[in-house]
Amino acid sequence: MTLHSLSADRRLAEHRDGVEPGEALGWFRALPPVGPDQMIGRWRGSGLPTGSPLDGLLESYGWYGKEFVDAETVHPLLFGTRSGPRPVDPALIPVSVLRDRPGLAHSRAARLAFRTVRPLLTTTKPKARLRAVEHHGILTAAMVYDALPIIDVFKQVSLDVRLGLMDLRGLPDPFFFVLRRES
Repeated sequence: MTLHSLSADRRLAEHRDGVEPGEALGWFRALPPVGPDQMIGRWRGSGLPTGSPLDGLLESYGWYGKEFVDAETVHPLLFGTRSGPRPVDPALIPVSVLRDRPGLAHSRAARLAFRTVRPLLTTTKPKARLRAVEHHGILTAAMVYDALPIIDVFKQVSLDVRLGLMDLRGLPDPFFFVLRRES
């Protein structure tokens, strides 16, 4: 582990309860890029609170993480089930409600409804691709959703930890999340 990754891991631990959006963006930009091949594997996800309307939302719905099998086979949303993590088709999730009506999306009724229909939303087909994209002048790995206006951009915190930035059309500020590689 390098000195940079030690300080990045420490910084992440210090800010797990929240960070200002501008500080998160500055930190994201300062982190080293990551190649698409360095994303292969299954990753456990968690949000990095910045005051976004999406903060805590995925976790409250049982979000597990993401899985990158190869550049063409990506499962962008894994949700926990009794039999382990299962991919969900993000195109079947009303993203506009999550973005435009966060109060409704955070409601207990919405969570119960999602848990009820989640088995109908599962898929075995990949729903995103992994690419190298230029983000603020730096080439780094990104996940491009097949059917939604979303690009998740990744930077390296350490060998097995990534900071993700979700760029969702219509969301004024990015949503930040952390991925930790499963062993």
